[in-house]
Amino acid sequence: MKNKNSLNRKAHFLGTKIRNLRKRNRLTMEDLSARCIKVDAESAPSVSYLSMIERGKRIPSEDVLEVIASVFQKDVEWFLDDIPEEEAITPTKGSGGGINGMALEPNFLFSKEILQIAIPEMLSQTGTSGRQFAHLLIRAHQEHHQNHFPDLERAAEEVGLKRLPLSLDEIVAITKQMGLQIKWFRKTPLAVLQEMGISESHVVTSFFDPPSTIYINQIMKAQPQRLKYNLAVHIGHTVLHDKDGMKNVLVTGRNEISPLQAQNAKLQSSGMDAQDILYAWRDFECSFFAGALLCPKVPFRQMLDRNGYEINTAQLAGVSESVTMRRMTAASPYPHWHYFDAYAPGKLKAVYRGNGIPLPWGNMSMVEDPCQHWSVFRKISEPSTGTSAQISILNVGDEPRIYACESIKVQDLAGNNHVLCSGIDLNPAIDAQGKDALSIAADLREACVTKGGSSQIPRSIKKDLMSVAKILNINWIERGIDNDARLICSRGAVCPRKPSCYQQCERA
Repeated sequence: MKNKNSLNRKAHFLGTKIRNLRKRNRLTMEDLSARCIKVDAESAPSVSYLSMIERGKRIPSEDVLEVIASVFQKDVEWFLDDIPEEEAITPTKGSGGGINGMALEPNFLFSKEILQIAIPEMLSQTGTSGRQFAHLLIRAHQEHHQNHFPDLERAAEEVGLKRLPLSLDEIVAITKQMGLQIKWFRKTPLAVLQEMGISESHVVTSFFDPPSTIYINQIMKAQPQRLKYNLAVHIGHTVLHDKDGMKNVLVTGRNEISPLQAQNAKLQSSGMDAQDILYAWRDFECSFFAGALLCPKVPFRQMLDRNGYEINTAQLAGVSESVTMRRMTAASPYPHWHYFDAYAPGKLKAVYRGNGIPLPWGNMSMVEDPCQHWSVFRKISEPSTGTSAQISILNVGDEPRIYACESIKVQDLAGNNHVLCSGIDLNPAIDAQGKDALSIAADLREACVTKGGSSQIPRSIKKDLMSVAKILNINWIERGIDNDARLICSRGAVCPRKPSCYQQCERA
């Protein structure tokens, strides 16, 4: 073992490794401390000392580290920086889902004070606005919790009394009970346009004027489902935030940066307004509240079960397809979902990845080598209407995973076509049935590689997948099984097809 100074220089990942080992073995700090006492009571760390070690606040002595290493049957050298194994330093996410994280080590470089200085500079150099950064933070929070926000669900249920469907008249009545009044407009006020930097491809559907007036665009009169959602969002701001700081302007259209927004981003690039985070978070909370108000969790889950999670359940619930598909990810007892809202040529307006699926395109910038075989993106360029189901094979890290999804093309109020996609990771469901998901996925991947990138699903695998589809009670999985399975990738540069279709991928 090196001397103490040498250990300090080589122990930046030590706390992360101990924490991840402990969690992977499902031990609490109390459990680990007790096991250390059994090895060497004199050198065993206390619970509070273990906590400081894991958080990088203390470097253990050689004796303490030897005790911990003995508990986990590891060599002492394994805990030092010389062996930064990916598995050792990647934060675990348990049996849940969501994306993998990274170790924030050395700990002192990721202190709150250093990050507060570094983040605005990073945003300035990358051209990322404070609001875009806020959306990334919120999405990570959403994915970490797999869309489980019981406090928001309860708040919505107290207002809507778990009624499903809620009629437009009932939503208007709730709005009036909240002391809000509705007025209509034909042309968006110039002040609102200037504040938002809205481009021609956007339409303002509603906005709030303090202290208690909701202005609704006249075009919404012919869109009762969207009108209900707009009102539900404004109700959310009233219930959750008492109208405090309610800069709530609802806009539909492509998620692209207008010239004015780009100019504003440049002007603000030297720093980040903390209120950007606050307003973005409030918008998320109220959007989630609106979905929970219009589709209360338990009744909506029962409705989805009765209808096999079909997208047209939206008609029964009296909401848009977008609300239905986003609420699926929160209402379903199966946690491993993703949701995309995609615009051509390469924009994701909305993203949710409770199953950790890699992003095929960006939601802040385009990529140069998008895989053209994702169902959601093939749907954009197809003239067809209706829904499409697909079984896909995707390498996530070194592991093949089987995904099932359903995509539907819709049109926003600005006249832009876009595609909504809901999907799930089938591997956990396969494992739950006592099958080897990785082996099955590898066999299906090989079948697709052999056939040039897509293949009929072999009978034995089809049987396993059909069993999972029946258990999950999702009809579009069954439809996807009847179609060819497709190889997809997160970027064309890692295309698994032979030969690679990178830069010359033709729509299959």
